[in-house]
Amino acid sequence: MKLGFLFVFWLMATAAFAQEKTVQGLVFDKTTQERIARVNLRNLRNGQSVYNNLKAEFKINVKIGDALVVSKFGYFTDTLKIQNFNDLAVYLKASSIVLKEVNVRDTVLTAKKKLEQTQREYSKIYGSLNHRDLLSISPGAGAGISIDAIWNMISKSGRNAEHLRQIIEQDYRTNVVDQRFTKTLVQQITGFKEPQLTSFMTRYRPSYYLVTTANDYEFVTYIKSNIKRFLRAPNARPLPPLQPE
Repeated sequence: MKLGFLFVFWLMATAAFAQEKTVQGLVFDKTTQERIARVNLRNLRNGQSVYNNLKAEFKINVKIGDALVVSKFGYFTDTLKIQNFNDLAVYLKASSIVLKEVNVRDTVLTAKKKLEQTQREYSKIYGSLNHRDLLSISPGAGAGISIDAIWNMISKSGRNAEHLRQIIEQDYRTNVVDQRFTKTLVQQITGFKEPQLTSFMTRYRPSYYLVTTANDYEFVTYIKSNIKRFLRAPNARPLPPLQPE
């Protein structure tokens, strides 16, 4: 009788280990305790690979004893051993990324100084149309656009001040983006080298709004979130911007 009971118990235990079930769980940042999304979980036994959703939830098929490799860019990879079919709570530790100092205020301030210098020259131009000698400026001044060239191109009649303002404003916005979205920063985050680096920066150049409103964490997250998109088609060419009719 005792042997029969042990035999049945052994059969039940064996069946439990052999059975495959779907388990669910959440993934958290180990330090902040916040949920993190787009985490990959791969079952080494059957090769199944899934990503958790934007709520950090996931479902994956497992057996008792399976090993799950959990990975996400910017975090240390971890391996989880399945001991039962209970819901899982997975914690990943962020890998440290040492960034060179990136300060939005400093970035905007530098570009703003260039804009103010250009506006001073702009004021001279339209303050007195009779004194063309006031157009002379030193090399490298302004926002990177030659006032002389702009004058010769669009302002001979002195009636295109608004168009000139638009050019100066656009150049200012370009400077703001360039001073934060640098090759040094992007290479440090992505690990890309030329020509991939330039291709990535061209395709995923951030908007002026993002550059001036995102904090460092949000800005780095934006860059990292585009890495996998880029790697799916590294040689794809970006679509040309839509032209107004």
